[in-house]
Amino acid sequence: MEPVIRLHPADDVVISRQQMLSGATIENGTVTVRGLIPPGHKIATRRIAMGEPVRRYNQIIGFASADIEPGAHVHVHNLGMGAEGGAFARDYAIGADARPTEYVAAPRTFRGIVRSDGRVATRNYLGVLTSVNCSATVARAIASHFDRETHPQALAAYPNVDGVIALAMGTGCGMGASGEGIDILRRTLAGYARHVNFCGVLMVGLGCETNQISDLLTAEHLAESPLFRTFNIQETGGTRKTVLRGVELINEMLPHANQVSRTDVPVSHLTIGLQCGGSDGYSGISANPALGAAVDMRVRHGGTAILSDTPEIYGAEHLLTRRAATPAVAQKLIERIHWWEDYCERNQGEMNNNPSAGNKAGGLTTILEKSLGAVAKGGTTRLEAVYEYAQSVTAKGFVYMDTPGYDPVSATGQVAGGANLICFTTGRGSAYGCAPSPSIKLATNNILWNRQQEDIDINCGEIVDGGVSIADKGAEIFEAMIRVASGEKTKSETYGYGQNEFVPWQIGAVM
Repeated sequence: MEPVIRLHPADDVVISRQQMLSGATIENGTVTVRGLIPPGHKIATRRIAMGEPVRRYNQIIGFASADIEPGAHVHVHNLGMGAEGGAFARDYAIGADARPTEYVAAPRTFRGIVRSDGRVATRNYLGVLTSVNCSATVARAIASHFDRETHPQALAAYPNVDGVIALAMGTGCGMGASGEGIDILRRTLAGYARHVNFCGVLMVGLGCETNQISDLLTAEHLAESPLFRTFNIQETGGTRKTVLRGVELINEMLPHANQVSRTDVPVSHLTIGLQCGGSDGYSGISANPALGAAVDMRVRHGGTAILSDTPEIYGAEHLLTRRAATPAVAQKLIERIHWWEDYCERNQGEMNNNPSAGNKAGGLTTILEKSLGAVAKGGTTRLEAVYEYAQSVTAKGFVYMDTPGYDPVSATGQVAGGANLICFTTGRGSAYGCAPSPSIKLATNNILWNRQQEDIDINCGEIVDGGVSIADKGAEIFEAMIRVASGEKTKSETYGYGQNEFVPWQIGAVM
């Protein structure tokens, strides 16, 4: 097998499969490697003068910040966003690649939980939400009473309940009582309160917070019911009484929550959030396109997939506008890109701050390069709709939700929008879960899989080193989606991930 990967004939770089030593030859002996090149990193295949664009995937990933010789390591020391900060012209070509979806004649099914309103769940939890950070301790205390490890008898009579979980947060006060920030928070909390994977929900407040529960219910058209109860610490009489009241209310919900069973339902009832975290130089070669192949299969079977992480599609958004079902869909995506440019400017940041230290150690250099690999998770089908953070996703097919790139915040928005399953690719080894929706993790390379497979569900490194095709790995991921949606536990669920990863997007000044 060749020691490097060429992704497109017009590319200026190739990607190392293994650690390359100085003096090795690549490209059929036409290029001699200069220096030590780590796995997953880029090697120049031609001389690139300072200021010239550098291409990978036949797309611009940055501009040479110094002269680059053939065989040289191409990374942060000689590749940057350029004088324009990456704001070079992109050909949006709206709708040029949009094609009607060809649906399968006999869609697959999974074993789902059908709620009374016809929605279908992949898990069956009771949840404890907070309106403010001040009630986080109380919420966790209520949920801990039903922990199967520490209190095994609490749920012994309720085998059909997956658990009682607390989703506490760090905001809810010290913020404006109106405006974008609190609107997003309320929309997120309402999305979780309505989430199909919750049979019942308690919402606990302090009482004096900015995010008043009564205002949230009014703004989001929520109403209390036997399976949605709200109360606060100050009115209930303090911490101890609030915990006892919460335990009492959960006990009232448990018999109803236990009266569920799984039945065969079409996979059109699955809404999958697409995530990548701890990305590396292989993400856009293996796990992301393999997940994209699985997404194409999902869409053809009538399901929904949500791509997000707006800072991580920056520089690649034109690949999505080309797939937009209508000009209005494309324009909404472009507007969100402009919003982020303004957001970064007024906060004295820049879009290229997104790649983390781990991303760079894994071979990614600029946000442009990272984005081009990230959009591969979305497959190839038509882009049907664009949503703002935590908005309810109602369209079928491939859609987009505007979120930050920070994984917990991004996935929180997707779940609030209705995602009942998450697929998460990683090249560095992210530790992540997303209750109440199960999260399937995919490794981009064999080294990570061999080191950390106890945390990861599927190895996509076989695409890089084992000759497995993207299509075959996509089919494997599609089958895993069906099994997990039917109740099979993911690695992150086994370890109890998900409650601490609930992180609503916090916008605006903390007062």
